[in-house]
Amino acid sequence: MNAPIDVSFFARAAKPITSYRPYWAKRFGVAPTLPMSRAEMEKLGWDSCDIILVTGDAYVDHPSFGMAVVGRVLEAQGFRVGIIAQPDWQSAEAFKALGKPNLFWGVTAGNMDSMINRYTADRKIRSDDAYTPGDVGGKRPDRAAIVYSQRCREAFKEVPIVLGGIEGSLRRIAHYDYWSDKVRRSIVVDSKCDLLLYGNAERALVEVAHRIAAREPIEHITDVRGTAFVRRPHDPTAEGWIEIDSTEVDMPGRVEDHINPYLTTSEQAQAQGATCSKEEGDAEPAAANPAIQPLKFMPNPALQSKRKPPARDRSVIRLPSYEQVKSDAVLYAHANRVLHLETNPGNARALVQAHGEGATSRDVWINPPPIPLTTAEMDFVFDLPYARSPHPVYADEHGKHDGATKIPAWEMIRFSVNIMRGCFGGCTFCSITEHEGRIIQSRSEESIIKEVEDIRDKVEGFTGVVSDLGGPTANMYRLGCKTPEIEAACRKPSCVYPGICSNLTTDHGPLIKIYKRARELRGIKKVLIGSGLRYDLAIKSPEYVKELVQHHVGGYLKIAPEHTEGGPLSKMMKPGIGSYDKFKQLFEKYSEEAGKKQYLIPYFIAAHPGTSDEDMMNLAIWLKKSGFRADQVQTFYPSPMATATAMYHTNLNPLKGISRDAQRAERVDIVRGDKRRRLHKAFLRYHDSNNWPLLREALKTMGRADLIGNGKHHLIPTFQPMTDGSYQSARRKNSTPVGKAVQPVAGRLLTQHTGLPPRVTGSAPGPKRKPR
Repeated sequence: MNAPIDVSFFARAAKPITSYRPYWAKRFGVAPTLPMSRAEMEKLGWDSCDIILVTGDAYVDHPSFGMAVVGRVLEAQGFRVGIIAQPDWQSAEAFKALGKPNLFWGVTAGNMDSMINRYTADRKIRSDDAYTPGDVGGKRPDRAAIVYSQRCREAFKEVPIVLGGIEGSLRRIAHYDYWSDKVRRSIVVDSKCDLLLYGNAERALVEVAHRIAAREPIEHITDVRGTAFVRRPHDPTAEGWIEIDSTEVDMPGRVEDHINPYLTTSEQAQAQGATCSKEEGDAEPAAANPAIQPLKFMPNPALQSKRKPPARDRSVIRLPSYEQVKSDAVLYAHANRVLHLETNPGNARALVQAHGEGATSRDVWINPPPIPLTTAEMDFVFDLPYARSPHPVYADEHGKHDGATKIPAWEMIRFSVNIMRGCFGGCTFCSITEHEGRIIQSRSEESIIKEVEDIRDKVEGFTGVVSDLGGPTANMYRLGCKTPEIEAACRKPSCVYPGICSNLTTDHGPLIKIYKRARELRGIKKVLIGSGLRYDLAIKSPEYVKELVQHHVGGYLKIAPEHTEGGPLSKMMKPGIGSYDKFKQLFEKYSEEAGKKQYLIPYFIAAHPGTSDEDMMNLAIWLKKSGFRADQVQTFYPSPMATATAMYHTNLNPLKGISRDAQRAERVDIVRGDKRRRLHKAFLRYHDSNNWPLLREALKTMGRADLIGNGKHHLIPTFQPMTDGSYQSARRKNSTPVGKAVQPVAGRLLTQHTGLPPRVTGSAPGPKRKPR
């Protein structure tokens, strides 16, 4: 039986990425690493590159780095792929290093958003970059995807530009930009790229590459899922689509007049321009008398909503325009809500958003998300011949990558294995769902074990400890809906909030099997789990918690309750603290059974939308009662397109529906301003004496002076010690050790993060005082 056309694209089989006929250049074979210079190209026998990838990261040939995956996937299709990593963006010369690409440019800002990589949550410039050799900052421009696209256009104007990566994914529609505090246009418009591929784009990328190689103009490639592009008004390629207008909120539907009960049937018909022929008599035939019209039947408004909707695969939703969302917070929140409702590949519809007016008017068209990769396709992608190390150009004088040129991001994942993609948690402050989707894409057990063995046998420096078997989340491997039909029809933003969906499978058996098999391999001493854990899912499988705690924890396990209070947790779409308490009981039970002293390290977010000062105070009290002293404090960071960012910008809650009616729309308390953000961070670090003056003032204002005192039940003491002014950050380079004077560097702004030098007065130093 065939599924109805409006049920799901997801039910249809997508063309496998391994089924394309290889491009003719396949004869050149596999490169040890993709070339970054003309000399490397000549060594491979190439006279040119078919595709040149430009990235803001150093090139590490490892499946955890996006450009390596993209490059190797394209190479497997037969294309000659070159890489320009972290080029000098001051001119177009660095973009000509490999010559003119035969097919297209592939541009990305890197594994991280360039603005998040460059700036802290307080908009301070970071001094380091984990994706650069030597951990050196400043090797990529702000808004790198736009800058790189412009330089590629300058270098070779006629070559198409295909934009991808997380920076592009999170900016595919008009979005709030935290760093400039305004709404910016879609990156498709600002970068002037020919095509944007959003999400994990292997499927779209392979199709686009082969169609361009077949000499199809890129402006004609408008039917690929997971892509966005610009269309001019009245573009003939847009014909045949059914447009659904969603540019306004609170618009009433058609209103039918109430029937007057005091009118006769004849009078009612006459009021509607009809007549009842029996009451008019049969003196004259209806056809002979033009004044007599047949009775008209009007549709019943109660049945209007039951009409069959238009086919979803030919429907496009028109969002409020860029000009509208820029000036109207309600419409911005509405557009964000619609976008997040259209993320399931099984039922998502295309979106369109107008940018500009008059002669400059154009539409940004966003096709539905790509069909997730199958297990066989995931294995294909991860089994490609990666060197699993940085490019040789980054090696030090000893030919190693462990010294001054070490790349911290590579060091972190050097001995780890990515076993899955996607996340159905739906946390509002996180962008994984917008980029990778809710559908979990898992590798096979054999592919995972083979990679562990390859690390053991081939990776230099391996000591027998696998640092991680995980992904965006540690324990969502092979979890999903019980049936494809339910999964294809679902419109929920989260499978685990406000509770775990009854249609979600929570069987951790396949993951336990992999853990056990991996740790029993010859030469493997320990398999750690470093990815974030969904403890609300884990407690559904005590057997999984036992395996994890007794064999895969290196003394400390980091989990993220994020908060203890219901208000902020409801805005985050995170479970209540009760789930944490249940997991903590299991963790301590199994640790004791194994005779191990192990500890949970909870993570919390300060200043998240919906968080009041009282919420942070209650969290601080909980931390003290539980004996926790947070060293790493995470402040809410409004990333583009996240639901929590929409709350931050609009003061509205898109999770509850959007309306201009103040009684129907839910307002959200937003933590703005440096003083209030500092206060929320200070509550998390209540034990830091540098924060005590600020906390005393706040507690008195809140009427909670009873928490100030020198007893164990008090939050902070009444006395104030001589503080040393030190600041301890999770990033060592941003910390200020006590007594260490930092000499100012020309052009660098010094803050409490980077260290302030002693004030120079010009006077001679006085005699040293004897200590008392």
